[in-house]
Amino acid sequence: MRSSGKTRASLKSERSLERITKPDLRQLSKIALLDLKSLFDRKPGLRIYRDRLFAIALCQGAALHYIDKKNGVKDFDVWCFFRAHPKRPFPYRRNQSADFESSKFGKSPDWGHYVGRRVDLLGRSLPVKTTESPADALRAYLSIAKTASARALAAKAMVLVHPAAQLGRVVWPVQKRGRS
Repeated sequence: MRSSGKTRASLKSERSLERITKPDLRQLSKIALLDLKSLFDRKPGLRIYRDRLFAIALCQGAALHYIDKKNGVKDFDVWCFFRAHPKRPFPYRRNQSADFESSKFGKSPDWGHYVGRRVDLLGRSLPVKTTESPADALRAYLSIAKTASARALAAKAMVLVHPAAQLGRVVWPVQKRGRS
């Protein structure tokens, strides 16, 4: 039970148990890419990251639900990961919200102005080599888990939504027998 006094049953009802499909992952990628385009158009100082995006991932509880189909979806946490630029890090406190818009997953509680579930858009710049695969780079980040964000992400799950060729690839937890 949370400190807000909500019961386990009411928390469960806040979550959608609807299955997350690859078209849903494509929609999350589209939302994130449109958000980044808007960000770079508005903030010229961040344009140094325009061509440094190496991965977009669905994380936390929704990613766990994609894998186990049991956790449920309260909201979608979508993280954009960039190869670090020597001039400055990507703003680690940036957290933008968007509307998933499809009512398939129901509406986010306390976000009545949204048609569908809330999508939280976050980002990080990481010291990643251009030759390193997105999955390998993210697994290294989660394995080391030096920051509170990395530890929180490692506590649940991560699934790639971009690049498109890797759509639906489970990055974390690492699956046994080389499957990913």
